[in-house]
Amino acid sequence: MMFELGRVVATPGALQAMEEAGISPASLLTRHINGDWGQLDEEDRRENELSVKKGFRILSSYPLSTGVKIWCITEADRSSTCLLLPSEY
Repeated sequence: MMFELGRVVATPGALQAMEEAGISPASLLTRHINGDWGQLDEEDRRENELSVKKGFRILSSYPLSTGVKIWCITEADRSSTCLLLPSEY
């Protein structure tokens, strides 16, 4: 584990999308806290590495088998992590 998640929340849209894809929120959160940022470009990956060290916000992006994308965002103060659809940001 690279950082704390804080309070974990998810939007109704994200929960529905994960259920439809047959994937658990826990599996995405596990990837997130272990530095598997999902589908991000190299610049965003480097930004996440810096964010882990310096205490900034961390973003992961996971495409589901249904084609829907889930974002996982941990706040800079590590007080909370949210699973959401990009359209819900």
